[in-house]
Amino acid sequence: MDVLCDETFRQITGLMYATVGLSFPDSKKPLVTSRLAARIQRIGLDGFDQYFELISSHDDGGEFQMAVDLLTTNETYFFREPAHFDLLERELGRTKPKHVAVWSAASSFGDEAYSTAMLLADMQLHGRIGTEWSVLGTDISDRVLRSASEAIFPAERLSRVSPERLKRYCLRGEAESEGLVQIQDKLRDRVRFGQLNLCQEIDGIGPFDVIFLRNVLIYFDPPTKQAVVDRVLTRLRPGGLFFIGTAEGRVPSSHSLQPLGPGAFRKVAR
Repeated sequence: MDVLCDETFRQITGLMYATVGLSFPDSKKPLVTSRLAARIQRIGLDGFDQYFELISSHDDGGEFQMAVDLLTTNETYFFREPAHFDLLERELGRTKPKHVAVWSAASSFGDEAYSTAMLLADMQLHGRIGTEWSVLGTDISDRVLRSASEAIFPAERLSRVSPERLKRYCLRGEAESEGLVQIQDKLRDRVRFGQLNLCQEIDGIGPFDVIFLRNVLIYFDPPTKQAVVDRVLTRLRPGGLFFIGTAEGRVPSSHSLQPLGPGAFRKVAR
């Protein structure tokens, strides 16, 4: 298989930027090469030029979506960045809302959405929030959303889940013996998933009390990053909580945000 030349690299990354807003500077060329090379060999193409022709065609057989999946897959596990969940619990426990709507805006395989559902279910159990709560998970990848809906996870991804929560919200049986854990229906019924491109207008969802937009802004250039954040924040109620990845730096937005901690903000009412 031929190497990824600069011209083809810019064609592939230009397509990603124009279509879904993903930005890959020249320094990411080794990453793009490593993520796509095995796939190109697997489907029997000669190299990156042929792969670009395939993913840019109208009849790509879903390969463009596969390329997006490969280029955006990152580490995920339950209760990642636990300080955010601690802050969320404190804030909700302080106000004791009757209704809570949460949006996991880059939900990947669902770890974040189900972690949030576990927290909310526990808070309802102890009377710290009302019974009307829900979690929406969205992602651009149909493949990861299908996996999220199945709610079956490698056990190691739940290593931060307490034994009590595992007992309350996870099924035990054959799946566990194979190193897998399935979320119980009583929790799955509170979580729904849907496909959404953050670089397009967002209609038909919200408003939300809490929005997680973590570990996705790293894929956007500064103008796209601000456009995405502003678009997402229009779906957050004034006073609502907004979370980004703690390593994603300063959040660019035309909305007024009150910092609450690393990667945590409150939307200020105007």
